[in-house]
Amino acid sequence: MMNDESGFRFVIHHMFFMKKCLFPLVVLFFFACKKAPNELPAEPLLAVPEGFPMPVFPEGNELTPERWALGKRLFFDPVLSSDSTVSCASCHISEKAFTDGKQFSEGVEGRLGTRNAPTLANVAYHPYYTREGGVPTLEMQILVPIQEHAEFDFNILLIAERLNRDSSYVQQSSQAYDREPDAFVITRSIACFERTILSGRSPYDEFLNGKNSALTTAEKRGKDLFFGERLACSQCHGGFNFTHYAFENNGLYEDYPDPGRFRLTGKEEDRALFKVPSLRNVGVTAPYMHDGSLPTLEAVVEHYNSGGKDHPHKSQLIKPLNLTTKEKTDLIAFLKALTDDDFLNNPKFRE
Repeated sequence: MMNDESGFRFVIHHMFFMKKCLFPLVVLFFFACKKAPNELPAEPLLAVPEGFPMPVFPEGNELTPERWALGKRLFFDPVLSSDSTVSCASCHISEKAFTDGKQFSEGVEGRLGTRNAPTLANVAYHPYYTREGGVPTLEMQILVPIQEHAEFDFNILLIAERLNRDSSYVQQSSQAYDREPDAFVITRSIACFERTILSGRSPYDEFLNGKNSALTTAEKRGKDLFFGERLACSQCHGGFNFTHYAFENNGLYEDYPDPGRFRLTGKEEDRALFKVPSLRNVGVTAPYMHDGSLPTLEAVVEHYNSGGKDHPHKSQLIKPLNLTTKEKTDLIAFLKALTDDDFLNNPKFRE
């Protein structure tokens, strides 16, 4: 679903569609009053972790049980793909923090993408989407995997035709948005569901909220390393979501096959820059980097410890760290303490 291997092509090929077909629909806002047929979880649909800001649901796509239930159903339904074999959940598995554990995800007919599927945890807080930041809203992002050849390889208008042949989808759409299934309903409902995918109850969060015993001694040492001036990890992976969402080069290669943000802007200074990912649940989201080239956290720490490869756009923060073996172990222990087990096992986010 979020494997973003061609956000730039999305912007070029779909801007006309968005302008002509989707934007006029934004003015049509309706409020449902009947229950959706899908069973809803007993807990609140939106559980905001302590210390997190309230997610913003855009006007016209406010959170309602009906919209959430429809979005969740579509998220797990392979009806969105051309051959009805791949769903959003195929590449975003809840127990893997909504990643899939693969270097590259498989789309229809087993086609492989070229970028690693990122986590959807806390995606509500992102200021833009895809690795190069070419998509401004979560609703628009839904269109990316739909049209991608290596993902769903489909057309949202044809998806709407399929849904209109299913009376249960017609009923849910009417209850959620007071209209038949169409591009507006598909993109809005999935985005509505995804904005509730929040994670912020890890051992580190418990420690932050006053439970000193939530972290082990090794994890506390790793925390001090992570936030200390020597490593400066938090300068890129800071804030409640452990990212500042900027575009950086971390010296992974001397020559990058993937041009990164350059593909969107065409500016040479943006070549091989990628959006900094969140480290939430990083202990379960292997493999790592934009191309899934590092298989373990140990490999990630070794990469940063080395100072990375020479590249003209490499961040000045990336330099040899001279970590001892014990320090590496402590740092990895802290990173694993960012795992939110309640989130990974929450039945609300399972089919």
